[in-house]
Amino acid sequence: MGNLERALYLREKKEFEKSNRLLMDLAKQNPGDAVIQYQCAWSLDILGLEVKAVPYYEAALELGLPEDDAKGAYLGLGSTYRTIGEYEKSRRTLESGLAKFPGDKALLVFRAMAFYNLGQHDLAMESLLKIIAETSRDREIQSYAKAIEFYSDKLDKVFT
Repeated sequence: MGNLERALYLREKKEFEKSNRLLMDLAKQNPGDAVIQYQCAWSLDILGLEVKAVPYYEAALELGLPEDDAKGAYLGLGSTYRTIGEYEKSRRTLESGLAKFPGDKALLVFRAMAFYNLGQHDLAMESLLKIIAETSRDREIQSYAKAIEFYSDKLDKVFT
């Protein structure tokens, strides 16, 4: 088992600090490895060290990641920016992710949170209502899905 595999195994076993120490060493030894940079960022996030995770996420995205990892990195970086109060950077990052992965529901939900933090409550609600109407399996919601979708961008409109 290589060091990266070992670090991921430790994270899976919830040995987050051990996993992080190994990933930090790997990231220093392999600054040009996008996957290691991404995994290091993820490990810092798990430990609540969001500010320290940012440069690793940024490096991973700049270096280029496989599709699944790229999606996770856009979401991780966008979410991290939001949690540290960088709301506009969060929105931009999540929209960059959505440009590469259109319609990704997780990216859309996290962008809605950024919209909320930016005071764009109408866009936040519209996004979330559309996602609920589209993805909910609840029978009651499904029976009103068309109405929810219709009103999602008309919440302030009064119909007379």
